[in-house]
Amino acid sequence: MAEEFDVLVLGGGSAGYAAALRSVQHGLSVALVEKSKLGGTCLHTGCIPTKAYLHAAELADEARSSEKYGVKTTFEGVDMAKVKEYKDGIVAGKHKGLTGLLKMRKVQVIEGEGKLVSQNEVEVGGTTYSAKNIVLATGSTSKTFGLPLSEKIITSTEALELDYTPKSAIVLGGGVIGCEFASAWTSYGTEVTIIEGLPNLVPNEDPAIIKQLERSFKKRGITFNTGTFFKDVEETADGVKVTLEDGKTFEAEICLVAVGRGPVTEGLGFEEQGITLDRGFVITDERLHTGVGNIYAVGDIVPGLQLAHRGYQQGIFVAEEIVGNNPMIVEDINIPKVTFCEPEIMSVGYTQPKAEETFGKENIEVTEYNLAGNGKSSILGTGGIIKMVGVKDGPIVGVHGIGTRIGEQIGEAQLIVNWEAYPEDVATLVHAHPTQNEALGEAAMALFGHPLHG
Repeated sequence: MAEEFDVLVLGGGSAGYAAALRSVQHGLSVALVEKSKLGGTCLHTGCIPTKAYLHAAELADEARSSEKYGVKTTFEGVDMAKVKEYKDGIVAGKHKGLTGLLKMRKVQVIEGEGKLVSQNEVEVGGTTYSAKNIVLATGSTSKTFGLPLSEKIITSTEALELDYTPKSAIVLGGGVIGCEFASAWTSYGTEVTIIEGLPNLVPNEDPAIIKQLERSFKKRGITFNTGTFFKDVEETADGVKVTLEDGKTFEAEICLVAVGRGPVTEGLGFEEQGITLDRGFVITDERLHTGVGNIYAVGDIVPGLQLAHRGYQQGIFVAEEIVGNNPMIVEDINIPKVTFCEPEIMSVGYTQPKAEETFGKENIEVTEYNLAGNGKSSILGTGGIIKMVGVKDGPIVGVHGIGTRIGEQIGEAQLIVNWEAYPEDVATLVHAHPTQNEALGEAAMALFGHPLHG
């Protein structure tokens, strides 16, 4: 007889362990299958380690520019081996904490690669486990577009293991991952070139934010070529050479392939059990049910934003769905996003073009508040903007920002959008002075038609 659980989760990343923890809180028996390390991409090769690298990069920039603030420091370079050691320490501590939490909550962790062998059974290492409900949370991996990886052609996973600072780097992809690594490497002293096939960097952001980022990157010395896709990447005696479709070539010491992430679903038995896949992604209904048995899918294998906090939300959602609590659906458009390059980008809700397309151009009002008018931003030495998108005589449907540390403002921004606040609702709130948070209040006042400092 197979050991049976109320819930069996296949994958121990952000989405999977969130589903496991919330299910246990509802008194369900839970098993979680993980073939590698608990915490998944986010903890080991994504969110946490990259942000540790970006914090070290921020310190490097601060050291270089400290004298303009009256603080005399000497910048002697970046010891990447020590940066890696610092990063590894953060990851190890979080991993230990997560492992202890799951043990304390009595989630049975099964080590090994699981395969779906029936609508209510998963096989791990020759042992079969059954469950009344199965949650698929097998995560994602870096896309390579068929490029052969090596010491010179790497993905973000390998980039985080470098113990030296490359003299020059080509970054294939100007999205979130590409821009974050380009930003960090530039702070470390690397000469960076970004190749982005679409017309702009961070193409999913609002046009006003894109304009500000590209201007800031140019000022920082980051070179980028947009509007033409790469054709080939080859190793040379000195490094790598990237050839674009228009014949233009670029050379550098290493090449980072940052062209997005694909779902990990192949060979896991999903299709054999009748689950629909599209380009490897698991297709679900709006309540994350696969349409097969009591099988749900969450996180990066579900089409849409590949973000750890979306994974947490979906894991919690499915646990609540299983126990019949009818949880509220959060659309991807209303999930907060932060790109942790310098300057940082935060966004939630509709960009101006998307809002005009959805609600009609004549029904949309926008405002931009320049951070030059914000005291704390001036103290930090950052420029940038807060942009709000609103429906005439209606709620604010989009909040976007760019500037040093502006990602810290995403909390109020997502509350504004998700609670469908009107400009006057936000304008009448008191925002502490001097903080960058005031910029949200200023933008709302301007959208309401009563700007103070704008």
